[in-house]
Amino acid sequence: MLTAEQRKAAPWLHPVHFLSFGFGSGLMPKAPGTFGSLVALPLVWVLTNSSLYLFIIITVVACLAGIGLCQYTAQKLQVHDHGAIVWDEIAGMLVAFIAIPFTWDTALLGFLLFRYFDIAKPSLIGIIDKRFDGGLGIMADDIVAGLCTLVSLQIYLAVI
Repeated sequence: MLTAEQRKAAPWLHPVHFLSFGFGSGLMPKAPGTFGSLVALPLVWVLTNSSLYLFIIITVVACLAGIGLCQYTAQKLQVHDHGAIVWDEIAGMLVAFIAIPFTWDTALLGFLLFRYFDIAKPSLIGIIDKRFDGGLGIMADDIVAGLCTLVSLQIYLAVI
């Protein structure tokens, strides 16, 4: 059993922070969002081998729960959208792969496209990033980045 001092010194041990930090991937010193996105890939793989219905339910739950998770952790850290908070990347990656077959090319392309949309924040993504606060603000731009990635992957699959 950890003492209160130990828990305070290691905030990622709190279950909400553990999830917000992407199971610890957000604590990487460089590119935490990239590592958070990578952590999502095994979950995407598992879900693409289940029913589409289950995939969608888990994705919606991840997105909605993420608003509260990210809000709670941001408030405790007293930093809006702290770099270690990567649950939004995980949820965004789930959105990106709805109804997409998981193959080496879709996994790689989806990952790269999602990172592009998440980092560059073109057009609507950038507007959303600037206009929303709190947990919704942390989650919304990544959900839209996931939707942009999903559309791009659908176009890719239609062309090949």
